[in-house]
Amino acid sequence: MGKTTFSVFPSENFVDLSMYQFGREQCDPAQSFGPAVRNHYLFHYVLSGTGRLMADDSKGTTHEYQIRSEQGFMIFPRQINTYIADRNLPWEYVWIEFDGLRARELIETAGLTPDHPVYHATFKDLRENMKDEMLHIVEHSSESTYHLIGHLYLFIDYLTRSAASMQMALNGKVRDFYIKEALNFIEQNFQNDISVEEIASFCGLNRTYFGRIFKETVGKSPQQFLLSYRMAKAAELLKLTSLSVSDIGNAVGYPNQLHFSRAFKNVYGMPPREWRNTNRLV
Repeated sequence: MGKTTFSVFPSENFVDLSMYQFGREQCDPAQSFGPAVRNHYLFHYVLSGTGRLMADDSKGTTHEYQIRSEQGFMIFPRQINTYIADRNLPWEYVWIEFDGLRARELIETAGLTPDHPVYHATFKDLRENMKDEMLHIVEHSSESTYHLIGHLYLFIDYLTRSAASMQMALNGKVRDFYIKEALNFIEQNFQNDISVEEIASFCGLNRTYFGRIFKETVGKSPQQFLLSYRMAKAAELLKLTSLSVSDIGNAVGYPNQLHFSRAFKNVYGMPPREWRNTNRLV
């Protein structure tokens, strides 16, 4: 059974930034929460395991994100959301619900919005400091309100600095970070039946935004790049191995030989067998 530690903050006298509740939970396999709507900001940091977040963006469209350890996610006020622990590797997370006059400004500084709710950090020390502050709050719930608020400010400081240091405004280094994540995912999973939604989810982005920055950066849509990457791998196998066309199709994510042949011809202008006869080295 999962284990939960949960506390309610006893004061609402702090206007700029205040807490409402906080805790830590080791979830059971497939344990879920929601659909629900919160009145305040609710940040989860994943200590171990993995799970999924389904949340509405600023236009009310629902997106799904796969979130793993050392990442986090922000739930926004009045945002419909559901989150579910993985069946095989359920997550353990620590959370803080907070709000205040400065909350929105600080969260936006960290680059977290309803369109980009997943927390990433590039500097391990700042991320670890943020985690330590969250755990300190959870483990010292009996301390004075001023003590807890002080650590809330430290948590927010590490949250914004660890995320903003990676972000560098959404047109700069953060875009390169997301594209590198996407390309690594494609390189490691091109042989599987992956979708653009899965690639975007792995990066912690909604599909629309991911597709736009990918095309602007790489020059091809994610679908076009995935196709060309698979066909380039197929061409390499046709040229350098004696594997059958069917086996090569399977190796690059096309279990249906006819679909593979059509896709290859669309890229190289001729069927796989004909291309192999022209280019084969073995």
